[in-house]
Amino acid sequence: MALTDLTIHELQTLLKNRETSSRELTRAFLTHIADTDPHIGAYITTCEAAALKNADAADARLTEGNADALTGIPLALKDIFITEGVRTTCASQILSNFVPPYDGTAVSKLKAQGAVLLGKLNMDEFAMGSSNENSAFGSVKNPWNRDCVPGGSSGGSAACVASRQAVATLGTDTGGSIRQPASHCGVVGLKPTYGRVSRYGVIAYASSLDQVGPLTRDVEDCAIMLGAVAGYDPADSTSINLPVPDYQASLKQGVKGLRIGLPKEYFIKGLDADIQQAIDSAIATLRDLGAETVEVSLPHTEYAVACYYLIATAEASSNLARYDGIRFGQRVDQGRGLIDMYMQSRAAGFGPEVKRRIMLGTYALSSGYYDAYYLKAQKVRTLIRQDFLDAFNQVDVILTPVAPTPAFRIAEKTADPLQMYLSDIFTIPVNLAGTCGMSVPCGFSRDGLPIGMQLIGRPFGEETILKAAYAHEQATDWHRRSAPR
Repeated sequence: MALTDLTIHELQTLLKNRETSSRELTRAFLTHIADTDPHIGAYITTCEAAALKNADAADARLTEGNADALTGIPLALKDIFITEGVRTTCASQILSNFVPPYDGTAVSKLKAQGAVLLGKLNMDEFAMGSSNENSAFGSVKNPWNRDCVPGGSSGGSAACVASRQAVATLGTDTGGSIRQPASHCGVVGLKPTYGRVSRYGVIAYASSLDQVGPLTRDVEDCAIMLGAVAGYDPADSTSINLPVPDYQASLKQGVKGLRIGLPKEYFIKGLDADIQQAIDSAIATLRDLGAETVEVSLPHTEYAVACYYLIATAEASSNLARYDGIRFGQRVDQGRGLIDMYMQSRAAGFGPEVKRRIMLGTYALSSGYYDAYYLKAQKVRTLIRQDFLDAFNQVDVILTPVAPTPAFRIAEKTADPLQMYLSDIFTIPVNLAGTCGMSVPCGFSRDGLPIGMQLIGRPFGEETILKAAYAHEQATDWHRRSAPR
């Protein structure tokens, strides 16, 4: 088996026993990226020289015997993370030459453990999209079928792991942007509870919804990555000061007696038949392992998409005001005055989907419409959160599909934004509720495309969903399948 096919926990053993080196490992990944990425488009920026230098530093730590869990492990980051000295574009033309002077907290934590950064990954511009077609640097291709999307907005992060271009990656999830591409690319993706991982140094889309999380090849790697980046950060005012459990240690406790909720609103007429079959099989597996299933109701689910696209776009409108050609972003100045310079810079710098969402959000916040739209959406959000809290009085975990269909073809939905927005119908409520959720491989469609199931936990219940995911994973072999080379 090639080095690029191994997981974090497998590579930890090889590195510890000096059966390979971080330099050898990093060189293998860089070679594989050069060979495969012209066909996938997962990377915006690669960091070959810095990666090899950091690999040598990691090898020195390993020799000295003071290695951490991620020492010497080659990782990659969605290009939304601020990285000192490495171009950070958010897949937007307006930031195409932005090189930050500091690292965000999640990046600093990975570096402190001695992880090796291979590069920055493609995404939907400013994390706005469900297909990774809204990037100024081109669409990412799904490694399982290059005519299909990888999902979004963390499409590059999911495709990178699926095509073995990094051991693991970090993405962000505002309305499903980790879980949906993880499902479409056949990898594990986790959105932690809001406040569990610091957002400091992450370019903001919708500040009350954004959350950082890992995309990995298996559940154990997911637990390792979450443990590396989770924790309180005084630099982030929304960070929660709670102890970080040992996620890896709790994986093997099993699911006997675990109560799993099946929300009737998620198993709807029109759900793709392959999705339904895969989810039914996953439910049967968990039952066989000793879990109990209970029907629950999340009655305000039908309002989630509308609620999300008011709150998220309103916050985006505010957050993206800073990209004006003066404070941030490339400037287009034709000498016609300040207002014209603002307009020309933003018109040239932002893509059509970002412009659409800024306009939606600006309208929702405008005088006379704030109460009717934004304020009402916030009230509906409270009802959606309460639905989940009520359900968790009856069950330990909620199980649902991740997406209503497998990965769709590139350009299939670009002409109909509403159909694109509905791709996230099963993931959006988790962000609105501020709780945790993850996607775990559970099958394939008749066309050979991966399918994921979503496990949702109570706030700060990541241990429980990881435990359930691990039990299912060990009883199946979906995670062992590899995308075509």
